[in-house]
Amino acid sequence: MKSEFLLAITQLSAEKNLPREVVLGAVEAALASAYRKDSFVPNQDISVKIDSATGKVKVWAKKTVVEVSSDSRCEISLDEAHGINSDAQLGDIIEVEATPHNAGRIAAQTAKQVILQRLHEAEHSAILGEYAGKEGDIITGLVRRIEPKQVFVDLGRAEAVLPAEQQVPIEKYRIGQRLRVYLLEVSRTTRGPRMVVSRSHPDMLRRLFELEVPEVVNGIVEIKAVAREAGFRSKVAVAANQEGVDPVGCCVGLRGIRIQNIVNELNGEKIDVVTWSPDVSAFITNALSPAQVLDVVLGDEVATVVVPDRQLSLAIGKEGQNVRLAAKLSGWRIDIRSASEAEAERLVRAETEKVVEAEPVAAEEEKVAAVGEELPAEAPTVAEPVLASGKTAETATAKGELRFAEDILVPPTVKPEVKSRKKRKAGRAKTGAVDGIKIKLVRQAKMLEGDEELEEIEDIEGIEQPEELKKREKSEKPEKPEKPKKSEKPEKPEKPKKPEKPKKPKKVERPEKPEKPEKPKKAKKVEKPKKPKKSKKAKKVEKIE
Repeated sequence: MKSEFLLAITQLSAEKNLPREVVLGAVEAALASAYRKDSFVPNQDISVKIDSATGKVKVWAKKTVVEVSSDSRCEISLDEAHGINSDAQLGDIIEVEATPHNAGRIAAQTAKQVILQRLHEAEHSAILGEYAGKEGDIITGLVRRIEPKQVFVDLGRAEAVLPAEQQVPIEKYRIGQRLRVYLLEVSRTTRGPRMVVSRSHPDMLRRLFELEVPEVVNGIVEIKAVAREAGFRSKVAVAANQEGVDPVGCCVGLRGIRIQNIVNELNGEKIDVVTWSPDVSAFITNALSPAQVLDVVLGDEVATVVVPDRQLSLAIGKEGQNVRLAAKLSGWRIDIRSASEAEAERLVRAETEKVVEAEPVAAEEEKVAAVGEELPAEAPTVAEPVLASGKTAETATAKGELRFAEDILVPPTVKPEVKSRKKRKAGRAKTGAVDGIKIKLVRQAKMLEGDEELEEIEDIEGIEQPEELKKREKSEKPEKPEKPKKSEKPEKPEKPKKPEKPKKPKKVERPEKPEKPEKPKKAKKVEKPKKPKKSKKAKKVEKIE
């Protein structure tokens, strides 16, 4: 028959949901600390052992072997040591049974406190080991109490905290409500294990799909990415690892029953299931559904998406929700443009490219113009090749020398080069008015004297001008217009008078209405003659009569 002590230990282990060995170990440690304070040296090494069958308690103490024992609590004589162990020698440590007959009140109080403390520690360790393996899973609990910044959820053996940042903004909780929460973190604190749960974490949606869709658990369908705005809308990208399987259809289920269970658990949150693709452009197009996409241009971490004008608001979504979730899902920054805006940008870009291409051509033209301006007013003329006469050829053959092109060709008379309009303008701008007069003199001298060899401007400086030319030049010089005096201001031209507006025709006077005939005046009423007033006496007389 078991003792009451063992029955109490068994009951305690059942209440705390702890193994019996753990409870026995806690009681042994508590009894050891209690006996050490009452019957042994404070720092003495003692141990307590409880027989699991009978419930008897035995205390074992370690003592040092000496010749003569001065303190029986920590020392033992050599003769006593030989009785326990025949091989004992001086200085050895022997474990001896030293169970006290009775413990005091203080020792019992200490044992009680130690037992409770050890049981709490064992319970916390068991809870921590149980829920540490469930981190990242969905668990069910009841709302125990509600505070302004957090909600406490009872998980059975433990209590979890639902902080404000992990709550869904549109959800309202009540005491006793059953909740499915995502176990976010399990940690050990001085007050025991602390568990943080969440209702808004994206992985909660992933776990709900694993619970509702068996293909996801089996690995046939894989969830590639999840983007969530808790309480409003979420996007899930799925891909099939087996050919012939529709990943979106598996997640939605027959008549949408699978996805509807997840939506009901999340209190009506909208969920878009899209197909994942290794091609980034195709994946971004799917992520922006239900909007249609015309073109996707990928840049440096930025994707420019072109959509029809009528679908621009649908692609952006309410307060930018659709494009924000698509950016989270794909990992790209998305810039949405309408078709008309993209076409206008393309035209502007084409014009700028044309301007950029034309810049080097214009620069080359400017260089050529600058070189042309640096050239002298009259460039050296190129002589045309003319064959020499027969005499020169005969002399060359007679001498027996070799004939070259330079010997055969004879430089002809140099003709003045006809300048282009641009070069003439440039030459005139440089030479100025003096060079123009000199050129004019050369032409006139040729006309008068018939000399064709005067060509260059430098030969003109030594020629004396004839008197006729001087007179002609004086007569041809235009008179300088007189400058207007400062005092006299040019009269401003009179402004033309505005044509008079035609007068409006006078209004035709309407004929006067005929006067109404006066109504005849009513005849005055003829006043009746007033009766004379009778005195009181006369009235009395009339009554008597």
